[in-house]
Order: sequence, then structure tokens, then C-alpha cells
Amino acid sequence: MSDTQKNRTSVDIYGQQYVIVGQESSGHIRLVASMVDEKMREISSMNPSLDSSKLAVLTAVNAVNDYIKILDRLERLEDELKRVKD
Repeated sequence: MSDTQKNRTSVDIYGQQYVIVGQESSGHIRLVASMVDEKMREISSMNPSLDSSKLAVLTAVNAVNDYIKILDRLERLEDELKRVKD
């Protein structure tokens, strides 16, 4: 078992209570939960007939899509920085 301290943080996401356990600060965990809640509400407002499971999957797909775009942008910026330094 790890010696690293785990934080337990209660959050509300889309009307459901969750206890998130992780190494990140409670503030960070609350920020992440708030962003997930916001994205779920945004998607739900555009697709009110979605059940919670489908809404959660679409939220995850959107989050991973954004993550891949950010990774791609980071890679391009790192390549550009490397060219400038050389």
C-alpha cells in the first residue's frame, strides 16, 4: 500500500452525490467535478431525452475529445519550440 495521503472529497455531479478518493487536493477534485457537472448539464440541455448513462458516455466522449485536441496542440507547440531553439 502506498504511503501517499489520499483525500476523500464529497461532490455533487448532475444531482448525484459521489465520494472521490485521490491524491489531488479537495479543491482540485471539486473543480473537476464541477466541470463534469457543467458539461453534463450543457449536453443535457441540447439533448433532454438522454438517460443518465448515455449522458455520462457523451460527456466522457466530449472530455476525451478535448483532451486529445489539447495533447495535439501541446505536441505542435513543443515541436515549434524545439525548432526555435535549434
